[in-house]
Amino acid sequence: MASEEGGKTEIKCPNPEILSQELKEKRKETELEEAKNKDSSKEDEKSANEVNNSSDEESDSFVDAVDDMNLNEKTNDKIGKEGTVENNSEQENIDEYLEPEQPLSEEQKEERKKKAQEYKTKGNEYFKKSEYPEARELYTTAIRTCPPEFKSDKAIFYSNRAACLVKMELYKDAIQDSTKALELNPEYLKARLRRAQCYEHEDQLEEALEDYQKVFEIDKSCIPAREALRRLPDQIKIKHEKLKEEMLGKLKDLGNVFLKPFGLSTENFQMQQDPNTGGYSVNFQR
Repeated sequence: MASEEGGKTEIKCPNPEILSQELKEKRKETELEEAKNKDSSKEDEKSANEVNNSSDEESDSFVDAVDDMNLNEKTNDKIGKEGTVENNSEQENIDEYLEPEQPLSEEQKEERKKKAQEYKTKGNEYFKKSEYPEARELYTTAIRTCPPEFKSDKAIFYSNRAACLVKMELYKDAIQDSTKALELNPEYLKARLRRAQCYEHEDQLEEALEDYQKVFEIDKSCIPAREALRRLPDQIKIKHEKLKEEMLGKLKDLGNVFLKPFGLSTENFQMQQDPNTGGYSVNFQR
């Protein structure tokens, strides 16, 4: 504190003991306030993560049902068309398990699994509201939170995220997530069917047919698989014929480049297919 007397400035320092006591009291008040805010934040977080477990399975069923409707419509619309959807993959490698600093006890692992289930349930709620990016993030958090021992649970998280990716028209990423779900649970029929439908949408018909066949072997009542088994063989045959024509066309163009200096062209060579073997023979004529 400063005062002026006769044009001179006199600086008075406060008593160190009094100042120290005041600082201690102020620090104590600050610490109490911070502790109170921290406890309040924990309570808010706890309330936000409360889950109604009885409706959890219904939420998962809703995710699967809406995903089926969406993907079947898009796949059917694509039959006979080319390049209807351009897929720009945006998925990042962010699925690494959040390793704890110290090994977890069995009880702690169960707690982590429970927390992951809560994230999944919250993701289902966003999915119902068609807020797919938000749902995707929550499924990703569930994947990262769940310990690797709980493979069936993690498979569900991946499958649910694949459903989001389908809604976002990120079919290649949906294939990756479905594949991961099958690695964790090879008997996961829903993930295999979804992957088959995504393969078909991406014109990977052979891969789609293989998945549909495996689904139908296990579930003969699966209508999408049964219809695909009738539809895809002819489509694959047409696709192969088209690729063969494109390949022969490119070979013909390349041949003309080399034959032109000799006054020849590929028209001087006729290719005939053997009906028995399917192979080709080349005949020369002037």
